[in-house]
Amino acid sequence: MFERTTTRTVAFTRPFHLEGIDGLLPPGAYEIETDEEQIPGLSFTAYRRTRTSITVQTGGLGSARARQVVTIDPSQLDEALALDARPLPSE
Repeated sequence: MFERTTTRTVAFTRPFHLEGIDGLLPPGAYEIETDEEQIPGLSFTAYRRTRTSITVQTGGLGSARARQVVTIDPSQLDEALALDARPLPSE
């Protein structure tokens, strides 16, 4: 079976939360990786998503920065991006 991986970068302007990750993630650019497998037996080429992950920096000031790859629900990522794109309420 044929598999493929696509990578994209998303940017957040405000802190955000995704299930499976403790606490809020800071604003910034994040790498999103999506793995898909080809669906066999069709008369056309089609893929099904098997995994979506985000790469986050771990460790704080004074400690070594490391990267952690966390599997996420792509619909939660879409919701977080939509929330981030909303204008801030006026004061």
